[in-house]
Amino acid sequence: MQRVTNCILLNDDKVLLLKKPRRGWYAIPGGKMEQGESIKESVVREYREETELELTDPELAGTFTFLVYSGETIVQEWMMFTFISRSFTGTLADYCREGELQWVTHDAISNLPMAEGDRKIFDHVLGSNKTLYGSFSYTEDYDLIHYRLDPPGP
Repeated sequence: MQRVTNCILLNDDKVLLLKKPRRGWYAIPGGKMEQGESIKESVVREYREETELELTDPELAGTFTFLVYSGETIVQEWMMFTFISRSFTGTLADYCREGELQWVTHDAISNLPMAEGDRKIFDHVLGSNKTLYGSFSYTEDYDLIHYRLDPPGP
């Protein structure tokens, strides 16, 4: 099982997102945990590697399980630990090998192309201080099949 961390970085009314070139979908910057790292160490390192920004005081906002199915068979499974931060130091990278970094207003997020599970995570994290727990099931083309959230979403 793969483990990944990411962080929703808030700056005034904007969120830093990463537009991935493969699908043109927006995602939360982050990446794979390294062996022996804590989830907080991982999110700080991954965020710095992708953005050149140093997160200060990231707080855990949600923990999620993702399953990808080919027919009835699970072909991928991973855990994602999503943090939120309202402060950082440094200057945003001019280039990111993972895609294009963009500051996006909160209002614009709902209209951006992204995985439907990510959209549900944003809906909760931008509107609540409670930690979100969830499970998402996708097809291999990343169409959302089913999800569960605690607390339940709208």
